[in-house]
Amino acid sequence: MMLPLHQRAVVADTHNDLLMAVSARPPRQWASFFRERWLPQLLDGGVNLQVLPVFIDDQYRPEGALRQTLRMIECAHVLAEGNPDHVRVCVDADQIDRTLAEDKIALVLALESMPGLDASVELISTMHRLGVRVASIAHWGRTPLADGSGEDATGSGLTSHGVAALAEMERLGMIFDVSHLGASGVAHVLELATKPVMATHSSARALRDHHRNLTDDQLRGVAETGGVICVNFFAPFLAEDERDMTLDRLLDHIEHIVSVAGIDHVGLGPDFIREVMDDLTPPCCEDLHTRGVDPKQSVPGLEGPAGLPMVTEGLLARGLPEKDVMQIIGGNVHRFFGERLS
Repeated sequence: MMLPLHQRAVVADTHNDLLMAVSARPPRQWASFFRERWLPQLLDGGVNLQVLPVFIDDQYRPEGALRQTLRMIECAHVLAEGNPDHVRVCVDADQIDRTLAEDKIALVLALESMPGLDASVELISTMHRLGVRVASIAHWGRTPLADGSGEDATGSGLTSHGVAALAEMERLGMIFDVSHLGASGVAHVLELATKPVMATHSSARALRDHHRNLTDDQLRGVAETGGVICVNFFAPFLAEDERDMTLDRLLDHIEHIVSVAGIDHVGLGPDFIREVMDDLTPPCCEDLHTRGVDPKQSVPGLEGPAGLPMVTEGLLARGLPEKDVMQIIGGNVHRFFGERLS
C-alpha cells in the first residue's frame, strides 16, 4: 500500500526514456501500448509530473536523427491525445497546475542532446513550438554544440553554436539541462547562464567517481543559479561494486546532494534504463557496455517507476522531515517549473 505522504505529494520524475519504447511500436499502437505498459507503472509509482526526454538511438544518427526527433515528439502528443483522462502534454506552469488539479499526469517534453538539430540553433525555436521545454546539448560524446562527459579529457567548453543555443533557450524560456555535459562545459554554462539551470539525471561524484556524476562544486554551482539537481537511480552511477547498488546507496546520494546543494535544490531523475531496455530489441540505445556500464544493472525494486514509493519510505526511515521528503520527491521540481515555465 502506498504511503499517505507519497499519495498526497507531487511526485516528479525528470527522466524516463519511455518514449523510446513507445515510439518503437507502430504509430497505431502508441496510445494503447503506453496505456497498457507504462501508465499502470506511473500510477503505481504515484507520478504526477513526468519529463519525457527525446533520446535518439545510434541507428538513426546522423541522417535520420531529425526525423526520429520529430517522430518521438509526435508520439508523445499521440499517446497523450489517446489517454486524455490520464495524461496531458504541458508547456507552461498553468497547464501543469491545471493537470495536477484534475488528478492527471503532467508530461513535459525534453531533448536529450540535440543530434537532430546539430549546429542549426534556429531549430530550437521549432522544438519550442512543438512543446519542448527542457533540453541538453550533449550526451556521452562530441556534438557541434559541446562535448559530453565521456570526452572530459578534451577540456572543452561550449562551442560558439553551444553558446548561441544557451542564449536562445534562455530567450525562449526553455530550461537548460547540464546532465551529460562535460566538466568544462558545465563550468562554461554556469559562467554564462543568466537563468536557473537544472540537472535532470545526475548523481554525486563524491560518492561514485564517474564522469556522469556531478562534483560538489558543480552541485553548488547549479544550486546557486536557483536550479535543481535530480538524482539519477542508474545503478552503475551509484556504486562501482554491484553489491553496493542498493536503495541505501541511492539514499546516500540524495542526502549528500541535499547537504551540498541545499534542500530546495534536489529532485529525482531516475533514468529507468532497464525497463526501457526490456521493451526494446537490439539495436536499442547506445551500447553502454562499451562505456563501461551494464544497462541491465539496477537497484532492486527500482527497475521502473512503480518502485518510487520505496524512495519516500527510505527517506522517512532515515529521519528526514516530511516537508523535506515532499520537496525531494517532487515539490522542488514542481516549484522550479512553476518559476521557469510561467
